Amino acid sequence: MALRELWFVLVGVLTTGYFILEGFDYGVGMLHPWLNHTDTERRASLSSIAPIWAANEVWLVAAGGALFAAFPNWYATMFSGFYLALILVLLGLIVRGVGMEFRSQDRRRGWRGLWDWLIFSGSLVVTIIWGMAFSNLLRGVPINRHMIYVGTFGTLFNGFSLWGALTFVLLFIVHGGGYLAIKGDAYSRKMGRLVESKMIWPATGAMVVWFIWMDHLPSSQGHVGDLAIILQGVVVLGLLMARLAGYLTKYRWAFAFNSLSIAATIIAIFRILFPRVMVSSLNAAWNLTINNTASTAYTLGIMSVTAIVILPIIIGYQSWLYWTFRRPVNDQEMKY
Repeated sequence: MALRELWFVLVGVLTTGYFILEGFDYGVGMLHPWLNHTDTERRASLSSIAPIWAANEVWLVAAGGALFAAFPNWYATMFSGFYLALILVLLGLIVRGVGMEFRSQDRRRGWRGLWDWLIFSGSLVVTIIWGMAFSNLLRGVPINRHMIYVGTFGTLFNGFSLWGALTFVLLFIVHGGGYLAIKGDAYSRKMGRLVESKMIWPATGAMVVWFIWMDHLPSSQGHVGDLAIILQGVVVLGLLMARLAGYLTKYRWAFAFNSLSIAATIIAIFRILFPRVMVSSLNAAWNLTINNTASTAYTLGIMSVTAIVILPIIIGYQSWLYWTFRRPVNDQEMKY
């Protein structure tokens, strides 16, 4: 495997890790003001992700850093073209993080209620933007021969991207419910299991429609191979197996199947894109690919050595973190 292909895979791996781990974070955030009615219930819900939410975002930083160094032209075109959208992601992450840290600094109901809704809003906005962004990467956006995005913010709003946003929202809500089902306090576990059992059906339906739509996009023609179709099947099967596991009260297995579905979704997207990284809706000859966006072989070689050192540290640290805080929330661990 050439270094360009290797780093395309590594960007995909880092992105997949980010969505698996932050997916349930965003799901918990979106469910937060709706499932919980008392302050104790809301504190317990947030405390379930308290030790890990910041560490989960390391995967986003790592994916962004890898993209910047390995594929600078991809990074430049995407971040300039999706500039306002990515600013909204940044604001959503800030509001969400600040909300979780500031919420319990004052006991007034109005103060805590404000931050509860900001946590929800930040989680929802970030999820919507990611769904729209990946949809537009597949559908194509106006990029000229100079690798410059020539559309507007409104260009990103189309039927396929909005359906992708809805699909991501439903998928992350299911994932968040599955996480609460094993990590929350008694009330959160009960409500998380209820959410997962009810929302998995619309999530599966939305995913099926999105995949069918995805495979019939003009930009997908000739790029949807057997592997992509198999991965899409794994997504749907994973969601159905998660429901079965929940029905059998195997909630850890249900969470694992939800994680598998998210992983297969991201991998399928990257597989359909390959060797492209961004599709030009103006001219297929102006597509951004791993060949015309990659750094030099020397840079990629140095990065490969760095990744060999850094990735095990990230994985080891997060494994230790999850193992340390593996038990459900109790009254003594309600940080927020």
